[in-house]
Amino acid sequence: MEGDTFSGLGNGTQIDGKVLQTFQKNFVQVQNILDQNRLLINEINQNHESKIPDNLSRNVGLIRELNNNIRRVVDLYADLSSSFTKSVENSSEGDSSGALKSDGKAGHKRNRPA
Repeated sequence: MEGDTFSGLGNGTQIDGKVLQTFQKNFVQVQNILDQNRLLINEINQNHESKIPDNLSRNVGLIRELNNNIRRVVDLYADLSSSFTKSVENSSEGDSSGALKSDGKAGHKRNRPA
């Protein structure tokens, strides 16, 4: 897969296979964290409903863990966004079709149905 290129952006831009692998790895990390968050939220809810003091105290740590996980997801998405932007800019540098304007925005608008 390394060294392969894919042209799935619709404007003829190609993405390097290594970049695609990085995206996939990050998306798997995000999904794993989100799955863990779902379990944490379920446990937090059960502890809350039980109204047992020890369970309620445990929720403090669980909520901190949940908040840290959310920060990690935000950071991973920020990294993905940055990596994607760089890969599109790099792959379109040699593109003379004008797919990106000098301000970095696409040269076409998405039409909305009336």
